[in-house]
Amino acid sequence: MDPRKPLDGFASSVMIGLCIIWGVQQVAIKSAAADIAPLLQVALRSGLAGFAVMVLMLIRQRKITFSAATLLPGLLVGLLFSVEFMFVAEGLRFTTAAHMAVFLYTAPLFAALGLHFLVPEERLSALQWAGVGVTFIGVIVAFMFGGHNGAVPQASNMLLGDFFGLLAGAFWGMTTIVVRRSALSSGSATMTLFYQLAGAFVLLGAMALLTGQTQLRFTPVSVSSMLFQTVIVTFASYLAWFSLLRRYQASRLGILSFMTPVFGIIAGVVLLHEPLKGNFILGALLILLGIMTVSAEGLLRQWVAKRRRVV
Repeated sequence: MDPRKPLDGFASSVMIGLCIIWGVQQVAIKSAAADIAPLLQVALRSGLAGFAVMVLMLIRQRKITFSAATLLPGLLVGLLFSVEFMFVAEGLRFTTAAHMAVFLYTAPLFAALGLHFLVPEERLSALQWAGVGVTFIGVIVAFMFGGHNGAVPQASNMLLGDFFGLLAGAFWGMTTIVVRRSALSSGSATMTLFYQLAGAFVLLGAMALLTGQTQLRFTPVSVSSMLFQTVIVTFASYLAWFSLLRRYQASRLGILSFMTPVFGIIAGVVLLHEPLKGNFILGALLILLGIMTVSAEGLLRQWVAKRRRVV
């Protein structure tokens, strides 16, 4: 029996808030891109939030303990997290925040596919494979709009940017697999987050320097965006998410997290005036439907079983 609680009003309210925050983060990066290069933004916010997490661990534990069991997987998730946000940052240079929000959140699909081949008890059912197929069709439909380079002022090469968003989702999925398949799954959530943030700060900071993406202008937009990304997104929201995972059933939380791309699309349209076309909307709906089918299959089976018992 799962020792974690089912969702209540408090958890649902917090999850809605987290989904809004995560949906807006792409808009925050995009809005400040003229003043701070997206790659540098992610590096700086990771470094600042990583420092805050380190301080939090020192306050809680009075020391930071690195174990041999978590060091190698920790370094690996730091690398994967860095590559994920490298593709997010680079992708936002070429596509819209709304498109990035949708393609980034294909991550659960990649995680489910990886676990299918690595963990016997997590093999995909026929219904879940149908969800994979629906998602694949959705990606193709959504990509049809991505090929119109120059048609959208905010997107110089939408097809490339969308592809980077899909790669970011794939690396996010791989990060989930490593955490699930290593000692990190039973370790401290703050330590796992610290590995990710430290890796992103070092690797993406170095990449920003090597590629010359170091422009930095302090403007009201750039300062407010960096404060939001560092304090709200990277520090507070991630810790709140890990806290919910320790108390509530992960499958229920995962279903609510699919509101994030919806909020991302709304934020991109309202705040950045990004246009949407019908085939992208259709593709996004198919992607979300497919991923929800893959992720919620267990809940659906439980509901059907309960209905049969009632009848």
